[in-house]
Amino acid sequence: MDSRLLLVFALSFLVLLLVQAWVAKNYKKPAEPQKTPTENAQTAPATPPAVAQTAPPVLAQPGVTKQARSEETTVVENDLYRITFTNHGAQVKSWILKKYKDDQGNPLELVNTPAAEKYGYPLSLWTYDESLRNKLSSALYEPSNTGSLRTPATLTFEYADGDVTVRKSFRFEDNYDVKIESSVINKGSDVAALPAWPTAFGDQTVPASYAAARIDWQYADKIERVAIKKVGNGNTVQGPFHWAGVVDQYFAAVFLPEHPDSAAMVTLHNSIDIPKNLDKPNPNDTQKVDVLGAAVGNLKGPTSEVLFVGPKDVDVLKTVRLPGAQGGNADLTQLVDFGRFLGWIAKPLFVWLKWTYHNFLPHNWGWAIIWQTIIINLALLPLRISSMKSSLKMQKLAPQMKAVQDKYKKYGMRDPRRAEMQQEIGELYKREGVNPVGGCLPLVIQMPFLIAYYTMLGVAIELRQAPWGWLHDLSSADPYHILPIGIIITTLLVQKMTPQAGMDPTQQKMMTMMMPLFLGFISWNLAAGLCLYWTVGNLIAIIQQGVMNRTSLGQEMRSEMEKRARKKSKD
Repeated sequence: MDSRLLLVFALSFLVLLLVQAWVAKNYKKPAEPQKTPTENAQTAPATPPAVAQTAPPVLAQPGVTKQARSEETTVVENDLYRITFTNHGAQVKSWILKKYKDDQGNPLELVNTPAAEKYGYPLSLWTYDESLRNKLSSALYEPSNTGSLRTPATLTFEYADGDVTVRKSFRFEDNYDVKIESSVINKGSDVAALPAWPTAFGDQTVPASYAAARIDWQYADKIERVAIKKVGNGNTVQGPFHWAGVVDQYFAAVFLPEHPDSAAMVTLHNSIDIPKNLDKPNPNDTQKVDVLGAAVGNLKGPTSEVLFVGPKDVDVLKTVRLPGAQGGNADLTQLVDFGRFLGWIAKPLFVWLKWTYHNFLPHNWGWAIIWQTIIINLALLPLRISSMKSSLKMQKLAPQMKAVQDKYKKYGMRDPRRAEMQQEIGELYKREGVNPVGGCLPLVIQMPFLIAYYTMLGVAIELRQAPWGWLHDLSSADPYHILPIGIIITTLLVQKMTPQAGMDPTQQKMMTMMMPLFLGFISWNLAAGLCLYWTVGNLIAIIQQGVMNRTSLGQEMRSEMEKRARKKSKD
């Protein structure tokens, strides 16, 4: 049992280490050729797919030119965002979310300017013909409005040079949605030109935030999440899908096609160099990071769709309705990824945490975590008591178990008679009513909660930049490492206070020193919210154990431990 207990500890926390890497990589399916409900999911676009001839929309007649003389800007604004358009390419130069801040406390700019300057700005048009793509992004369009607009509003850009005729129309409401209608005709034929969010987000500043980007899409109840390393540049993902686009840890730019069956997406994967030191940028001291983008639309003619650009906030996402979708998947809530295996724990934990935040005082996410931790640990108290009882029974059975083991000690590990030893020990457990894993049960049950908390804190935008005490962001690591140090100290106290009647004193001493240091190493750079949950849980365990040590059960366990220690010292 000593070796089994050590094995359970080691395996449990090895799982936590693996989950960190697992969540970072997302282990999702690559965007390789696969089948969708109607047709092939992905093909390599060496040449553009054939496009059907359709009646051209109402645009400038062939041979007629329509171009602006100079660059002009138009600002569209509501309480949620401020978008700055330029008629140079009829694209977005700035997309500010007013309710969110960057690391310097300024309104969050979602356009990643360094990447956009190199690979394209939002709402540019992506075509398979690179020369046409560059032309569409550099032309001077005639805007329907300049200056400032307040939602609801409509903004249209038109361009014609005799061969190419382009029209882009945007409709803005008092939410995060933008209705897009676009069409490109080249020499009388429709061109596959897809509205794009080409390059990353402005909240991505360090390699870890760039690595969190993904390409996600959904059709009905089928969801694909493709990690950044598995996304190809210029690959075409054929529909159908109800939404598709690029996401990072907290924000998303996804397109909702009006006709899901005819929709397609082109994935964009490039790279840029960013300073290693953001506080003191040095052009000679940089590191390369990957940037993701996506272009979504109709390959067979004009595109009509909605673009959602905003936070991955469950309450916000519930309000976005998907064209043609029904049932529980008729909104954008699946953008928030609570995990494939422990999502059934992480999502209810988040709902509960949010309820606690709104209904418990003070209204602070850190205090909400503390209240939730108290309730979880109180619920697990019966298991802690059961664990102590199980450990005590195991200790009382130790002499009889040793006698059985000595009886079969002369047989080798591969000897069939070894199975008889296990059978005798099992009958001994059954006769005395002992559960051999009962002492480990609280740890086994708490580990999924810990991992689910880790996952939840990684996707809950509500905890982004949420302060508590000296912490300015519960979703990031404690800058002073106070909580990880608290985990080391409190774990050490829990180890010393908890009687381990079934453990050898030498092994117990080793575990008492090694386990806290191991957990401190694991938690050193984990999210502060998770470390807060962990530390408070340990403090509650110390209080619970102190009370339990005063009970007759606790005193009996300590007596057994001391008796065993005296016997070992005599031997």
